[in-house]
Amino acid sequence: MIRTLLVDDQQLVRAGLRMLCESTPDIEVVGEAPHGGEAIRLAGRVKPDVVLMDLRMPGTDGITATKTILGERPATRIVVLTTFDDDEHLYPALAAGACGFLAKDATPAELLDGIRRAAAGGSPFSDDVLRRLVGQAVRSRAQRPDLPLTPREREVLGLVGMGLSNADIAARMHVGVTTVKTHVANLMDKTGSPSRVHLAILAVRHDLTPDTGKR
Repeated sequence: MIRTLLVDDQQLVRAGLRMLCESTPDIEVVGEAPHGGEAIRLAGRVKPDVVLMDLRMPGTDGITATKTILGERPATRIVVLTTFDDDEHLYPALAAGACGFLAKDATPAELLDGIRRAAAGGSPFSDDVLRRLVGQAVRSRAQRPDLPLTPREREVLGLVGMGLSNADIAARMHVGVTTVKTHVANLMDKTGSPSRVHLAILAVRHDLTPDTGKR
């Protein structure tokens, strides 16, 4: 069971997410929070595997809550739920340690798949959110430097850009998970990326992601 905490200031949104999660046998909703402060308190008590985190809420916002929860429980996977007018909050949420970004108008299948990917160590993205993150990166850096990577590292980077977990990448490449972990660590070192999400953005910026429609 994937223990999931729902964080959103709109009760109707939380109710919809709960119904969706409870419609599948492998996801368990262990708590709901209407703001970041309650999310922090509940995360310490119910110990979720995955948190679906709204960004803009009264009181403690989602970015602050993300930083605090990950500071106390680094293994927690936090997936941001965002709307089209949240662009200015995406990079701060990324810096806070969110592992993925899903649009609130994502399909039920995309949301459930995103929870499962996060729990498995992947970085789930809605395609439109990833495009917006990349767009912000491109606007902030007019030039795109060459990546000093081997062909194998480029392949791994492209699969990270799809939001795949280490196990998924290993299966696709027919190698061991330890080998993939080594490649990812080398990629972070070579590119100066502090997280898999940064690597994913880099992959899209450099057109390295295969089958982007299957993310």
